[in-house]
Amino acid sequence: MPPTTTENARQPLSETEVEPPRVPGINGLTTLAVGIVVLVALYIGQEVFLPIVLAILLAFLLAPFVELMRKWHFGRIPSVIIAVLFALGIIAALGSLIGFQVAGLATDLPRYQTTIKEKVRSLREQTFARLPSVINEIGNAVTEEQSATRPSPVPSPAPQVNPLPVEVHERPATPLEIVRSIAAPVLQPLTTAGIVLVVLIFILLQREDLRDRMIRLFGARDLHRATAAMDDAGRRLSRYFLMQLGLNASFGVMIGIGLWLIGVPSPALWGVIAALMRFVPYIGSFIGAVFPILVASAVDPGWSMALMTAALFLIGEPLMGQVVEPFVYGKSTGLSPFAVVISAIFWTWLWGPIGLVIATPLTLCLVVLGRHVERLEFLSVLLGDQPALTPAENLYQRMLAGDPDEALESAEALLKTCSPMSYYDDVAIEALRLAAGDASRGVLTSRQLAQVKDVAHALIQDLNSYDDVERSPDGKKAESAASAAGAEASTEESVAPQSPPESDAIPDTWKADGAILCVAGRGPLDAAAAAMMAQLIEKHGLGERVIPYEAVSRFTAFNLDASGAQMVCLCYLDVGGTPAHLRYLVQRLRRHVPDVPILVGLWSKDDAVLKDANLRGALGADYYVSTLREGVSVCVKLARGEEEPAQKTDSSVSSSKATQAAGVKRLPLPA
Repeated sequence: MPPTTTENARQPLSETEVEPPRVPGINGLTTLAVGIVVLVALYIGQEVFLPIVLAILLAFLLAPFVELMRKWHFGRIPSVIIAVLFALGIIAALGSLIGFQVAGLATDLPRYQTTIKEKVRSLREQTFARLPSVINEIGNAVTEEQSATRPSPVPSPAPQVNPLPVEVHERPATPLEIVRSIAAPVLQPLTTAGIVLVVLIFILLQREDLRDRMIRLFGARDLHRATAAMDDAGRRLSRYFLMQLGLNASFGVMIGIGLWLIGVPSPALWGVIAALMRFVPYIGSFIGAVFPILVASAVDPGWSMALMTAALFLIGEPLMGQVVEPFVYGKSTGLSPFAVVISAIFWTWLWGPIGLVIATPLTLCLVVLGRHVERLEFLSVLLGDQPALTPAENLYQRMLAGDPDEALESAEALLKTCSPMSYYDDVAIEALRLAAGDASRGVLTSRQLAQVKDVAHALIQDLNSYDDVERSPDGKKAESAASAAGAEASTEESVAPQSPPESDAIPDTWKADGAILCVAGRGPLDAAAAAMMAQLIEKHGLGERVIPYEAVSRFTAFNLDASGAQMVCLCYLDVGGTPAHLRYLVQRLRRHVPDVPILVGLWSKDDAVLKDANLRGALGADYYVSTLREGVSVCVKLARGEEEPAQKTDSSVSSSKATQAAGVKRLPLPA
């Protein structure tokens, strides 16, 4: 009987095939539909949503001022009224300043036109005087050549009679039409400003109520976390907008003073325009520089004033953007450069020039919400400047791609600020755990699993030349724990040494090859974890040897060469929930090397064995650790004689010192 279609669909994929994408579920389709509806609503309802967005942004700016007024024992309503009047006063002052400057500039406009005409005429006479004659000579030569090869002319047809011209005269506009044409351009901005003012007042008056409604909407399951997130988001946005406003205003003042010293007319006007245009990312400052450069060219008969004006902007903008802003904001504003460009294009297409001005603040609001609201997390991933993948996920991705060079490059970047031990614990082991999890679920093909193994072993081999020394954030080697804290701090609370121990502090029996047997678990990637453990042990002056799981299996354990072994370390990425095989492995090793302490490294703090004392007692090992640092610490202390070996009669004893990680420098991972 031939196989059915269902049976064919369930056949395993080949090595080169990838599981086809699944049909989107109802949640994905709902999210897509909601996104399309929101986009259409924002585009169609521009006249409604734009004033509301402007009011929200202004509310973030004025919220700290309102809080300050309330701290001075003003009531809520007086504080809001004072804040709004203060903002209106600043806007009116800027409007009056711009009006006076434009009026003064208009009176000298004829003189500027004359100067520009003289410059154009002089430039044409000096540079392009002979250009028309050269063009005419070329044209005459081409015409003569064409006339020589042209055939005899054909008699032209009879001339046609031109139609009579017709003129259309519009009727004179009525007084009502004249008033409407004048009032329409003025009423629309006033209406928008009025809506912004009303919405702003209500937002400031009912800010706490609106916050509670947002918490109810996005964080009803965890009110405490949602409240903290909303408060933090509000503070961050208010602080950012205030700093941005202050920096742009400072840039405008600097430009205005510089233009005044240069002698450009109406410097205050150009300073205000420069401050406003700087809200436009990347190109706003240079757009604002066009007008003062043109005015400088019109005022000065020469070109020195125009060149100095251009130099002022070319020096001032990089100085503000590359020196002052990073110092004030920190390392970044929270937006990726690509997101800034895309957001500028998107909001300009959606809402025109005003959308371009508010693109960066509005996108920052979305990113902050995405960091604190789980449903909007995709906004933070798409638009934020945080790495999309953690270092461990990035390493795992390079392993899947079979790219050891890029894996080594990212490792070298991290090793500038941490030791190989920290890198292995926080990045490499986590990447191997991700791979082991995918392998246990059956989503890795044998070819991909082989690539992961190859990249892991290549990375371990490449990092063999690095000393296991902790480094400070500036990349310099940190002092060892013993030299920094003294001899008394290196007894009970010290963990793995920050630098390799002195050679005479370790007996020769612990330095010999195979003194510590690093036995790999039965998982497909446990051998790589064992190789990392062995490398770190060797860096600290101890002898080691990596033993594959096949060498300690039930049928081959009796052939294991354990001569000279002082300790056995079992390395497991995942026990698999049923540690019976681990118990039997420990028993086999006990029979083979009865007087050697056994350490079990389970590189997952959530493993059930590490949480259950009874389970550890049933396994029968001497020490249990969850990190490479703790494992190396136990080995070094036993070799130095700083710690007595566990009693072999009580197999449930585990070293409490080995599980202490106080003071350990961890590799900082992105939030």
